[in-house]
Amino acid sequence: MVKYQEAELNDIFAALADPTRRALLARLEGEDALSISALAQPFDVSLPAVMKHLNVLSDAGLVTREKTGRTVSIRLQAEPMAHAMEWLSRYEHFWAERLDRLAAFVEAAPDVGPAPETAQSPKRRKRPKPTAKKAP
Repeated sequence: MVKYQEAELNDIFAALADPTRRALLARLEGEDALSISALAQPFDVSLPAVMKHLNVLSDAGLVTREKTGRTVSIRLQAEPMAHAMEWLSRYEHFWAERLDRLAAFVEAAPDVGPAPETAQSPKRRKRPKPTAKKAP
């Protein structure tokens, strides 16, 4: 059971790691279903490249395909992301605890005013004024 869940999480995180795939999922978020050509339209990649991205998303269980005639519609399947969220939520208390301690430390620190500037501009040197040569 653990191996199955681990493989599923690996597939989900691998699918979500690519910005194009995340953008495809975002396009599907507000739609019931989109054809592959409609889904691919705003992207500056070839249709075969979009198909490869959709294969990865499909293998991870994040999208489903439905063929009606010659049109293939893609739907968002968000349920597998819940498994990733469960995994991430285990670490939420870890970060919340650390951030709470950091906030307490900052609030307990004495107020010393603004931090000194670390990169001060160099001081300008005064150049000597040119002296006029006196004619002999």
